[in-house]
Amino acid sequence: MGSADPAAIRVPVGPDAARWTSRRVHGRVLLVVHNVTSAGRLLDLLPLFHDDFRVQLLVTSTGSSAFQSGVRELFAELGLPVLPWEQAVATPVDLAISASFGGELHLIKGKLCVLSHGVGYTKKLARPGAGSREPGAGSREPGAGSREPGAGSREPGAGSREPGAGSREPGAGSREPGAGSREPTFGLAPDWLLEDGKPFVDALVLSHPEQLARLRRVCPEAAEAAVLAGDPCYDRMLAGRPYRQRFRRAWGVRRGQRLVVLNSTWNPEGFFGNGGSEDLLPSLLPRLAAELPADEYRVAAVLHPNIWYGHGPGQVRAWLDRARRHGLVLVDPLSSWRQALLAADVVIGDFGAVSYYAAALGTPVLLAAAGDERLDPEAPLADFVRTAPRLDPHAPLGAQLERALASHRPWRGPAEFVSSAPGGSAALLRRSFYRLLDLDEPTAPALLEPLATPPYEPPRRTAPLRVRARVRGRRIDIERSAEHPYAASGEGHLAVHEETRNPSDLALADVIVREGTPDDPRLGGPAHWAAEVLERHPQCAVAAYITGPDTCTAYARQHGLLQLSAGPEADIDPAAYASALHAWLNAGGTMPPEGTTLRVRTAHGTHPVVAEFLTASPRSGAAGR
Repeated sequence: MGSADPAAIRVPVGPDAARWTSRRVHGRVLLVVHNVTSAGRLLDLLPLFHDDFRVQLLVTSTGSSAFQSGVRELFAELGLPVLPWEQAVATPVDLAISASFGGELHLIKGKLCVLSHGVGYTKKLARPGAGSREPGAGSREPGAGSREPGAGSREPGAGSREPGAGSREPGAGSREPGAGSREPTFGLAPDWLLEDGKPFVDALVLSHPEQLARLRRVCPEAAEAAVLAGDPCYDRMLAGRPYRQRFRRAWGVRRGQRLVVLNSTWNPEGFFGNGGSEDLLPSLLPRLAAELPADEYRVAAVLHPNIWYGHGPGQVRAWLDRARRHGLVLVDPLSSWRQALLAADVVIGDFGAVSYYAAALGTPVLLAAAGDERLDPEAPLADFVRTAPRLDPHAPLGAQLERALASHRPWRGPAEFVSSAPGGSAALLRRSFYRLLDLDEPTAPALLEPLATPPYEPPRRTAPLRVRARVRGRRIDIERSAEHPYAASGEGHLAVHEETRNPSDLALADVIVREGTPDDPRLGGPAHWAAEVLERHPQCAVAAYITGPDTCTAYARQHGLLQLSAGPEADIDPAAYASALHAWLNAGGTMPPEGTTLRVRTAHGTHPVVAEFLTASPRSGAAGR
C-alpha cells in the first residue's frame, strides 16, 4: 500500500499472537480489498459472520489498484485488524474472500473465494500486462507461483434456471458466441482464473447460470469451482423496497415530485467521462436545472466510487458546484446509492451496473452513454445496453422524461438475469463460506444488513430562482426554475437565497429566503432577521425564514410579519409559499386580521397554505420601507 504501509500486526495474528489474544478461534476469514468499489460488496457479506465466536475477521488491501484513496478511511471505520499485504500472504488463513481479481491472490495461504463486485461479470479486459485499463479491478501479475485448489468439486446451486429457456424480451435477447471482440471477459476467462494452467480459486461465486454457461465455454477448467449464490447487493435492495417513500423523504422528494437519478460508471466513455463522442454532463446539468421546474423534479447523482475517490470528493463537488447550488444532491457512493435507486422515478445512466440494477428494479432508464465496446457481447448487460432507450441530449429534457415514464414497461431481462436466487443469496453464500471453513453453519438464519435510511438532505437551492405566477383570487399557479419556466404564464419575480454565490443577486431579489432554527442566536430569530433583510435590501418585498419542512416566517413589506404553514394536504417547499404570498399581495391581495388560506398550485397538485399574522415585533423602521 505504499511507503506509509502499516507495520505487521502482532494481535490477533503474528508469531506470538497466542500469548496476547483473549480468545482462540477456529477460523480466520481474511477480507481482501482491492479498492473502495470492491470493498462495498465485501461489506454486504459481513453480517454472515456476525455472532460467531469461532471466527476472527481480518482485512487487507492488495495495493494493486490505482484507486487507493478512501481505503484507509474505510478500514478505520470497519475497526477490523488490518494486515499489510506482505503479512497477509505470509499468514495462513482458513478463508480469504475477495470481490476482485486484482492483486496476487494466488499467493494467499488458504481457501480463496472470489465474487463479482458488480452485476455479474460483464466487462471485457485483456490479460494483465497488456496495457488495458481494468473495469474497477486492477491487475494480477501471473507467473509468480501456483497454489493447488483445495476444495474439490462443488455442485452449482440447485433450483436455478438454465439460460436459453424460452424467449427473452429486449434487454435480455439472445447472445451469439463469437460475436464482437474476442477480448476476454474480466473474471470469466483463463487469463484471470488460471495460474500455470490450473484454477487458483476454490469458489467462484456467480449470480446467475448464464455466467456459468459462459464460464464453461471459455474456461471449463474453472467450472468446478463455480458456486451459484445470487446477488447480495440486489437482495438488500429488494428488502428495502417497502421503505421507498422513507428514502425519498430523506432527500426532500415531496408528493408528486419526480426524482431523477443520474448515474455514471467510472471510465472515460461513461456518462461522467469525456472520452466518448460528446462530453455530455457539463452541458446537461445546467439544462436540467433550467428545464425541470424546482417544484416538480428533484435531481440526484450517483457516481462510481472510482470517480469519487479517483478525482477526489472535493474535486467532484467543485466540478458540480453550480448544479449543487441548483439543488443537485450528491449521493454517497458507498452507503446510499442503493437507496437512491429505490427512491428514483427515472434513471439517466450508462453501461455500468447501476443502470442494470435500476432496470431490474423496474425503474425507467434512459442511457446517455452506451459503451458497447467495453462489454462482453454475450452478457445480459450488453443486451440491455443495445436495446434500452437513449437520452437525446439536444431535445427537451422534461418531455423525454415524461415519455419514458408514460411508456415504460418493466424489462423482464434484467429482473431475470441479475440473480438466480432473488432474496436467497445470504443463505447460499453462508453455506458456501462455512463449507470452505470446514465449520458447521450457525443455527440462526443467514441475514443481510437492511439498508440504512440516509441522513435528511432536503434541497438547498442557493442559486436564484425565476418565478412565474398567475393569480386568480386566492389561487396562485406557480413555477420556479433557474431560467424562465418553460410553460408558465403570468407575472415574474426573482427569488434569491441569502447565501447566494453572487451578492449582487440580492439587490435584484423580490423575495429573499434562508433556512434556520427559530432560536438561532446568530440571526436573532425569524422576525429580527426578516426586518434586517428588508432594511438592507429596499427593493425586496418579502423576506422568508424557513424553520422546517412545511413552515416559514415571512415579513411582507407594508403588510407585516406572517406565519406561513402547510395545510393538512400540502406538500411543497416553504420557499414557494413566500413566492406565492408575494405574487398574491402584488396582485392586490389583502390580509384579513384573522389570516387566510392561499391555494398554491404547482404541476403536481394544489397545496393549501395558511397565512396568519404574528404578534412578534420586528425592528422599528423596516416595515414601511
